[in-house]
Amino acid sequence: MYSVLPILIAVIGLAAVVIIFMIIMGRKGDGGGRNRRVRGRDSIVRNAAKRLSQNPRDPKALEEMGDIYFQEESWPDAMKTYEVLSEVAGGNSGVDEFEANLRYGISAMRLNMVNEAYKGFSAARALRQDNFEVNYNLGFLEFQRKNYEKAIQLLDQARKLDPDSAATLRYLGHALFRVKKAKDAMNYIRKAIDLAPDDKESLFTLAECYYEANQADQALRLFSHMRADPNMGPSACLLSGTINLEQHQEDAAIQDFEIGLRHQNIKSDILVELRYKLAQVYLTKNDIGKALPLLRLIQAENPQYKDVAMLINKYQELNASRNLQIYLMAPSADFVALCRKIVMTYFPKAKTKITNISVNKNEWADLQAEVDTPKWSDTIMFRFIRTQGSIGELIVRDFHSHLKEVKAGKGVCITVGSFTEEAKRYTEARLIDLIEKDRLSSILNTVDGKAAAAAVPRKH
Repeated sequence: MYSVLPILIAVIGLAAVVIIFMIIMGRKGDGGGRNRRVRGRDSIVRNAAKRLSQNPRDPKALEEMGDIYFQEESWPDAMKTYEVLSEVAGGNSGVDEFEANLRYGISAMRLNMVNEAYKGFSAARALRQDNFEVNYNLGFLEFQRKNYEKAIQLLDQARKLDPDSAATLRYLGHALFRVKKAKDAMNYIRKAIDLAPDDKESLFTLAECYYEANQADQALRLFSHMRADPNMGPSACLLSGTINLEQHQEDAAIQDFEIGLRHQNIKSDILVELRYKLAQVYLTKNDIGKALPLLRLIQAENPQYKDVAMLINKYQELNASRNLQIYLMAPSADFVALCRKIVMTYFPKAKTKITNISVNKNEWADLQAEVDTPKWSDTIMFRFIRTQGSIGELIVRDFHSHLKEVKAGKGVCITVGSFTEEAKRYTEARLIDLIEKDRLSSILNTVDGKAAAAAVPRKH
């Protein structure tokens, strides 16, 4: 047994030497192949350069140099070479004119030279219309130029040549959306997303397609999913909030807009619209204190934006007067309660008893009262109008008719707006007092104090 061991060790050692030798020779062989390829490339370049020095428009030399530049992605040199070759090809049947223009277009595209790329692809398509690269690239360029109808034609032809190209499906879908063909667009965009799931912009456009196609729930689901995205998030929040507003989900809309405003580096147009819509929701909820700061931010950056200036003028006054807010914006029950306080304190040192209250929708309230003062007693009818505009003669005539029906001795018609000259002339010979905004504001500012004083029992 011990005599076999030295032989076994020797065999293993010899095998190891052979393996190492083979590895070394293999490496040398690979290096030799690379060297031969480099020498072949250099030889082609030298020969082509020599011929071009004698004839700068030598078709064969241009083809050889162009091919090397193109394969090595040396785009500036490739573009220059194929530009010359495409010119030479017109009078030389031995040159592939189509390939020269195609490669010129591709090289220009890689250098972001859009006009040159368009020129190359257009020339190539004039020679062959059944090439995928030509149709796709021209379609993409037409999309970038916002020539969406042309883009659709070219991209659809590219899709037929390669149905599984995610980029083709993407831009075809986006172009269809731009021309208001949302249902057609969503089919292609869905396929593009299946092939490229990380395409957030296409996911956003798919949500827009659902929204345009009146499939609001699907749109809302996608927009809500994208609210946290650092790039698409602000726009997704804006549209998600808009849909929630349309569905009367004000609290959900507020959440959407607030999430949108927490993003960094928001585009200016999205930022101003997020602030504007959030302010609008706050106003519908009578939360003027939160709405006004947003409106002022908008006005500071864009003074002419929509009706911001008018809203600020209107609501900063309301914000300073709680009773004015109630008069204009509160639910009917709160509005009537404020009207009761005004009636009960309207005549100083009088005993006032309200005998009837009627409300006409949310437009006005009529309160009938029996008033007893040391000098006179009578039935007085009050009409409180919530409209901020001008009150015309028709409403005053209606009020006068109501006075005669209930046999009131006098009427007091109150508005937060103003009365027209016709309305004022109508009341000149009638027992109706017209109270406009300025005097109403004074009443509203003092009514709580008067009501509190009237509630304190008098000492005898």
